[in-house]
This record gives sequence, structure tokens and C-alpha cells, in this order.
Amino acid sequence: MFDEVLERNPGEAEFHQAVYEVMRSLAPIAGARTEYAQWSILRRMCEPERQIIFRVPWISDSGEVRINRGYRVEFNSTLGPYKGGLRFHPSVSLSIVKFLGFEQVYKNALTGLPIGGGKGGSNFDPKGCSDAEIMRFCQSFMTELYRHIGEHTDIPAGDIGVGGREIGYLFGQYKRITNRYESGVLTGKGLSWGGSLVRTEATGYGLVYFVEEMLATRGEDLEGRRCVVSGSGNVAIYAIEKLQQLGANVVACSDSGGYVVDEDGIDLALLKEIKEVRRGRMKDYADQRPSARYVTEGSIWEVPCDVALPCATQNEVGAAEAKALIANKVHLVAEGANMPTTPEAAEMLIEAGVLFAPGKASNAGGVATSALEMQQNASRDSWTFEQTDERLREIMRHIHATCRDTAAEYGFENDYVVGANLAGYIRVADAMVALGVV
Repeated sequence: MFDEVLERNPGEAEFHQAVYEVMRSLAPIAGARTEYAQWSILRRMCEPERQIIFRVPWISDSGEVRINRGYRVEFNSTLGPYKGGLRFHPSVSLSIVKFLGFEQVYKNALTGLPIGGGKGGSNFDPKGCSDAEIMRFCQSFMTELYRHIGEHTDIPAGDIGVGGREIGYLFGQYKRITNRYESGVLTGKGLSWGGSLVRTEATGYGLVYFVEEMLATRGEDLEGRRCVVSGSGNVAIYAIEKLQQLGANVVACSDSGGYVVDEDGIDLALLKEIKEVRRGRMKDYADQRPSARYVTEGSIWEVPCDVALPCATQNEVGAAEAKALIANKVHLVAEGANMPTTPEAAEMLIEAGVLFAPGKASNAGGVATSALEMQQNASRDSWTFEQTDERLREIMRHIHATCRDTAAEYGFENDYVVGANLAGYIRVADAMVALGVV
């Protein structure tokens, strides 16, 4: 069946990797759940329900007409409306969007909430663009996308390159075109116009809540743990914040230019100032922090640590990085980004006895809180930070317990990869059988 996927989707390496990673976990149910084969569930899951590709023309400040490509892959709506982010980055391609959408199906299923999976974006690069250019691009992007989305159909959110500013421009254009204040159509909105408290922090906080649960199974906690977090975007920043609140010592983080090692612990206020206000680089952090050194060679995963949280991008942890982590006696690795660890590296870590959490489980806090934002929009309500944060914590506990119990049920105790893949797959598959061939 994997050969069929390769043949039907040539040249889409990232999508192939995501499918392979799930398929290799499904052997335990192959004989036990014959109805899945009868209804061709796996074949149907590997084919998106809808793939939308469109041109996005816009005008730069200098008057030059520029063209980008937009995508929305609506992968599976068996459990609810499509839900997943929009990514604006030069690396975005159909393969990237399909891999992210495929992962999103199982991630959303694990939350236990009624949401399907989808993903979208563009190869537009917001770096170096003025606010006016980003606004014009977002308006052009939404001028096509609006006809494919809706609060009962498909609810995009933010991802890499798409934050509150971009969501605002996208929502403004959607409202203008449709003449409807349909606040549930996008999540990640500003607090003054339908957004949810904790949404900004959700993916990073949720990741750390999952790590807490993993350590608790061994009677351990984060107090005094030496941690390395890759990336310095939204997920990384708020993972660092929660780690520090729980007594951990975060000594390194990174961006695309290099990484900093700060043995005194990352100065979170300075990091937020540089990344969230100035939109600067990690080199700026090192220039202003005497205890930090900036490194452009090698890998951040060469920095010794107890807990490693890859929060940057896909495939940042390969075999060489896994070997370095194992050599430095890493205790736990949990994915904050989408598929940041290659299958080979994940296998090496698990075989070495490292606690390992796949992103579809450990970084599900973002989409879970997006669903909570939808719930607040639907009821015209707004919850306190504490209410939402506690609900997020409950969801992450539920995901952890589901993955752990499912893995144990099928004879793979403490294998969170198998547990997450099986639990997500079974929930979607059972619903697909119930709904018939549609």
C-alpha cells in the first residue's frame, strides 16, 4: 500500500515520510480489524478529500506585481470540519501541505474534540516585507480562499509565518467579501475581536504539560532539568516560559542562522523583546547577553541536556543529531514542531531507552485551544486565562493517557509513537466505517 502512495504522489518526500511513519505502526490491528480492509480505510485516509491550489497576485510597495502560489488541502472531515493552520514560508509546497494535513488528521483525533484535519499556506515569505505588503498579500490570498472555508466547513489558523497580524488581515478580507461577522471561521484571532486567551501560549504550554505527564510515569518532574529547545518562534518561546515556571533550566534555543547557549539560563524577557517586538535574530540576543555565546556551526543538539524539545521545523533531528543526543545521555525528547525527527532518528532514540513523544500527540495543544476558541465563538462567550489553561492541561493529560494506554493494549508499552498512531487511526477509522463510502 505504501508503494501505491509513492506511485500516486510522485516527488512528495515529506508526505511519503508522514504516511510511512503512520503505516509502520498499524500492524497490530491489521488482522484484528478486518472491516478496515473491507472498507479500504487506509487507502481512503491517504487520499485528501480535496486539494486546492491557486495563484496569489499582489503588488509590492515599489509597484512590482508579484505572484505566489496558495494551497489548502482539506484532508479528512470524518470527525468534524477541517481544522489546521496556514503556513507562509518559501519552503511551502504541495508535499509539505499534504504531510502537515495528514498529520493534522490524527493529531486532531487525539484531542477527542469534533474536528477533522486540513492544512494550507503559501510559498510567500513575510520576512523583509512591510506591513502594507503583508496586508495586500493576505487580502489576495483570502480573495480565493474564502470560497472554500467556513465555520462549519474548514477553519484555518496560524502556523509558521502566520501570526495575529496575518490572521487579522485575512479575517478582515473574509468579512468584507462575505458581509458576515463569522468569527468562528479563523482561529488565532486578537483578543478584542473573538480570540481566546492561552491561544498564543497553547502549543508550547501543551508540549510541556505532555512532558510533565511522561516524566510522572517514572515518578519524576522537571525541577532542575537541563533543557534545550530548538527554534525561537511562538512554540519555542512559550515552551521555554512554561519550563522555567516549572523549575527547569533552559540553556539553548535557536533560529535559522544559528543557536545560543546561555549557561545562566535563557533570559525570556530579552528573547521575547528580540523575537516578538523587534523581529530580530538570535545573534542579537548573544550581543546583549554576556553569559551567552552564539554558534553558527554544528547542531544545537550537540549541547548536553536532559530534555530536548525540537520546536523549529521538520526533519531537524536526523541520525547524526540523535546519536549526539544519546551520547550526551538525553532522558526525554518531545516534538514541538511537526515531524522534526526522521523515522530513523526516532527509532534510534526509542531503542536507546529515551522517552520519545511524536508531535501529533505532544504538540496538539495549539489545535486543541483553537477548538476551544471555536467553542467560545459559537457560544458568544469568553473564558478566563485560568479556565482555558486548565482545559488545555486536561486535554494534554487525556492525550497522554490515550497514547500510553493504547500502546500498552497492543503490546508496545511506553512507545508513544505506536500509541499515538494507533489511537488516532482507530478513532478516525471507526467513524469512517460508520459514515460509509463517502
